[in-house]
Amino acid sequence: ISNRITELIKAEKLDQDLGIEAINSNSLRQFLTVADGYLCELKEAQIRDGLHIFGQCPQGSQLVDLIIAIARQPQGNLLGITQALAEDLDWSFDPLIFVEEGERGRGREWEDKKSISIRKLNQIIALFQLEKLNLDNLRNRGKAIEILEHLAIAIVSQVISEEREIENSFFSENLSEYLPETNKVISWIETTLLPALQKTSAEITNLLAGLNGNYVPSGAAGAPTRGRADVLPTGRNFYSVDIRGIPTETAWSVGIKAAEVLIERYTQENGEYPQNLAISIWGTSTMRTGGDDVAQVMALLGVRPIWDGVSRRVVDFEILSPAVLGRPRVDVTIRVSGFFRDAFPNILDLLYKAIAAVSSLKEAEKINPLAAQVRKETEFWQNQGLTKTQAKLKATHRIFGSKPGAYGAGLQGLIEAQNWQNDDDLARAYINWSSYAYGAEGKAFSEPEVFSKRLEKLQVILHNQDNREHDLLDSDDYYQFQGGLTAAVRSLTGKNPTIYFGDNSVPYNPKVRQLKEEINRVYRSRVVNPKWINSVMKHGYKGALEMAATVDYLFAYDATTKCVQDHLYQGITEAYLFDPKVQEFIANKNPWALRDIAERLIEAHQRSLWQSANSDTIEKLKTIVNHAEGIIENMH
Repeated sequence: ISNRITELIKAEKLDQDLGIEAINSNSLRQFLTVADGYLCELKEAQIRDGLHIFGQCPQGSQLVDLIIAIARQPQGNLLGITQALAEDLDWSFDPLIFVEEGERGRGREWEDKKSISIRKLNQIIALFQLEKLNLDNLRNRGKAIEILEHLAIAIVSQVISEEREIENSFFSENLSEYLPETNKVISWIETTLLPALQKTSAEITNLLAGLNGNYVPSGAAGAPTRGRADVLPTGRNFYSVDIRGIPTETAWSVGIKAAEVLIERYTQENGEYPQNLAISIWGTSTMRTGGDDVAQVMALLGVRPIWDGVSRRVVDFEILSPAVLGRPRVDVTIRVSGFFRDAFPNILDLLYKAIAAVSSLKEAEKINPLAAQVRKETEFWQNQGLTKTQAKLKATHRIFGSKPGAYGAGLQGLIEAQNWQNDDDLARAYINWSSYAYGAEGKAFSEPEVFSKRLEKLQVILHNQDNREHDLLDSDDYYQFQGGLTAAVRSLTGKNPTIYFGDNSVPYNPKVRQLKEEINRVYRSRVVNPKWINSVMKHGYKGALEMAATVDYLFAYDATTKCVQDHLYQGITEAYLFDPKVQEFIANKNPWALRDIAERLIEAHQRSLWQSANSDTIEKLKTIVNHAEGIIENMH
């Protein structure tokens, strides 16, 4: 059986996902533990079940899944639904923390057998006549989380069932007695969350009201699945945050933890502290989180916001001493989006002042690489004929973005039109679009040479995602910002930096993964997942377009970062184009998408991004292109 398991693992390329070079009898048990945890993580990953239909509230199982996705996170003082179930079952672990620990946490067997008991679980299953669950294999955290998820689905399904009378029912009475913490969550679902979701029709009503010049009710902005159910119902005129309160104290808590996790991972992998890091910060995520990314930058620099006592607005910052910080500072380069630049000018000013203050400290280079680098570059620019003031200004620049009034990173047009040959082309476009330095009071300076000097020093490139309502293969912005930055560094230095993708979807438990790990995770959980493919096939041409866009973004991430393994291309080819049912769907609903997917995969092979593709596969793809072209011609 060991040989059979090993064969299956290699056939599905799981060993490549997990970076295992060889599996033998000595390492098999350890690998199986890691693989088991990884599979549990993929199984529990949140993905979209099709597309939102404007003005329609999901029904049936889709509504159950949406409610659980929102209720899974704590809401104020209310536990998340799986946390509440664990509490009521006397299970002494937090499912949300372990759900994000990945293979190391999930696959590990219980060290304390008392931390998990099935006695009370069996009582609950019998009492509520829930579906019989397989309890024989409850040996690790991953299996326990699976049980909690099944319980949550069963209970929420009864909550929304039209056949159940909510008040004075057997269900409600026993829920209160036997699952008191869970009952609090269910009461909130019944009285607050479900009614808000059922008002989705207001999307159409309020759109028409706005078009007619009538009043549209206002509402908060945020991600519902990140503990912000207060943003519901949808269809309202959402308002942003008070920009003077960014980063909020909550965001500061997240930022500190995210910085610690990042530094811990880098030191574990490299045996030293990171010195030079670049991060992209977007305006939309800042609105949703209150400034998680801003807070992380400040934490990496070793400064702390100071809030006004009454308004809780940020009025200044405090420099933390090395003794308090407990580690060296990090020299952080920031690439802001055009929307962030326009919406948060005060934050640009705050960050610039913090960078300038830290760079002026008289600390040793190993403690303060930012100050050391600014001293070196100030001398360099003085030798180029600048005054000391001018030289210091150039040397201090760490905040960059597009030209005032411009937006984006400049790569989308190149990649869509196939108008590039190598890294230098991509780097040139990215630098041209990103090399405006922003100083005090939002002053902008065209500084391509200064920006290039920053890029040459980078060890780490980071991009964070604040929620799991989408993923990095859902938008071109991810590859343009993170990928463009990576391509520019590789063009200037000849090698890739360390590329991290931060996951802050559970605010009190942020995680960081290698970009390759995140891409593999999204590929396994969504891209070739039959559940996702079948769900988008319900949406006709738009569903086919979603598949084509996913392939485009995967290709672009590979072109810019070189982080996509060959078997991902092969898997997509088999799932989208070589599966007769899926190919027929795309051909019938959107033949342009069929042609584009096949052409993009051929391009990946031609550019040596997909090196293992054999000649038969490429010929089949060319045949599909011709087939799609024929359909399109006949339509005209």
